[in-house]
Amino acid sequence: MLSFTTPEPLTPLDVSAINVPGALISIGVGVLVWLVASFVISGITKRVAAGSTFFKKPRFRWVAPALRALDHQRREQRARTIGALLTSVVSVLVVVITAMYVLQYLDVNIAPLLTSVGILGVAIGFGAQQLIRDFLAGIFITIEDQYGIGDIIETSEVVGTVESMGLRITRVRADDGTIWYLRNGEILRVGNRSQGTYTPTPDDESGPAAAADAAPQQKAGE
Repeated sequence: MLSFTTPEPLTPLDVSAINVPGALISIGVGVLVWLVASFVISGITKRVAAGSTFFKKPRFRWVAPALRALDHQRREQRARTIGALLTSVVSVLVVVITAMYVLQYLDVNIAPLLTSVGILGVAIGFGAQQLIRDFLAGIFITIEDQYGIGDIIETSEVVGTVESMGLRITRVRADDGTIWYLRNGEILRVGNRSQGTYTPTPDDESGPAAAADAAPQQKAGE
């Protein structure tokens, strides 16, 4: 004789454990923090790009290496690069922290999620070591003002004029017109002939004059 088993009733969702107002408040606080941080970073970036003397006060001496570009023509480009980097970092931090609080208020167990994200982060870190190295090197090159657009630099690979630079790649035009793409993490030693008192020697065919003449000739050829 057939017997039928009565299915167990489904456990109702404990709606009382969900704190919707708390989640909304967390989202609002996260948005507010992001707006305030973006406003502060934008204001600082504009003052640095304009050459403000605000950061030349004695109490800001610790940040002097990053602000050496204030007296240089390319300070605006560097200020925007650093500002964009800070904005990205702050945005990621605010989104992650806000998401964690919202999930907690929605009664979601985030422990397995954090474990999975941690394992994924370790895997990505191992797989993208060179990429992370390039970005970190680009950040320090920008902050320390090692070189900038228009400078004549000398590395182990090439001597030429910097045409563009980012957090991962530096593009250099050599004296013969060749465009070199240098990964910032691979630049172990660099000399900046535009910052010092470099004087070309008779045996040196890659002086500032040669590099300066190469660019107009290349543009004319294009």
